[in-house]
Amino acid sequence: MNLGRVVRLLSLTLALFLLMPAVASFAQTPVPPGPNTLTGPDVSNDQLLLQQLQGNLHGRVSIPDQKSAMLIQPEGQDWRALRDGTLKTVSAVVLLGMIAALVVFYVVRGKIRIDAGPSRRRIQRFNGMERFAHWITAASFLVLAVTGLNLVFGRWLLIPLLGPEAFATMTVYGKLAHNFLSFPFVLGIVLMLLIWVRHNIPNGSDIAWIKAAGGLFSKGKHPPAKKFNAGQKLIFWMVVAGGGVVAASGYVLLFPFAVTDIAGMQLAHLVHAILSVLLIAGIISHIYIGSIGMEGAFDAMGSGQVDVNWAREHHSLWLEEELRKGKAAGKPPTVGRQLPAE
Repeated sequence: MNLGRVVRLLSLTLALFLLMPAVASFAQTPVPPGPNTLTGPDVSNDQLLLQQLQGNLHGRVSIPDQKSAMLIQPEGQDWRALRDGTLKTVSAVVLLGMIAALVVFYVVRGKIRIDAGPSRRRIQRFNGMERFAHWITAASFLVLAVTGLNLVFGRWLLIPLLGPEAFATMTVYGKLAHNFLSFPFVLGIVLMLLIWVRHNIPNGSDIAWIKAAGGLFSKGKHPPAKKFNAGQKLIFWMVVAGGGVVAASGYVLLFPFAVTDIAGMQLAHLVHAILSVLLIAGIISHIYIGSIGMEGAFDAMGSGQVDVNWAREHHSLWLEEELRKGKAAGKPPTVGRQLPAE
């Protein structure tokens, strides 16, 4: 290599080195929006792009499913913001608020005891089929609730505790359980509707029960009720009607685009999420009353038999009907109020 070629090469290298800052500065300088003969209107960010689109952006596909041609749906941005922002915040407030309210109620009111004390007489409240319908619905709903909440809050709550790999594995199996256990949940809803609908028609005794708040806040003052009181009727219709809509919207999501388009699926997702949160909050209160909140309440769905004194205080009208049929078992109680003659 001669000396002149070396000098020219060094000069060119030095010139490029000196021009590099100017090139970098030019590349980083934002171009103001304006018409472009090659690409059309210039777009500097995603939001401006969506504004320029003014609707969905579709491409062209050669397969029969034309829905796959949709590239951008601007409304999806609003749906995602609502799902990941407002909906998640409100859901947390509703669920934590219900738990906090029950804790306060338990601290102030305590366990609701049988005022007359337990007797030695039991009466059949729910038979085997009734308990089967209840427990298949309850068990499947609990799994559906936990796996559904995991999809909403799990990434935020569980990944720091379990790590991403364990969380991913748990979520995959949880999603499978969520999908398949929806079927026994629906079966339970149908069974409960067929078995109990005639007992859950509102009547005049419900008004008195509501005025007295079910006697939950006052000891020794239990309004009369038939087989189901107004509070239980509310839970019944919440599970049957609300659970039915939750299941229907869930199947819309489980079988995408079978009955609606993307906008309909987004609406189904919001309906599914909102009603599910309200249903979970209501069931939390139901679980509380049926377990630690009220003495003798769990027996109704445990053994199927309840204490006669418990039945008299919480379902006196129903007890009177059953006693006339001679369905109470055991000896009369030695304490508390005496039973009417059979």
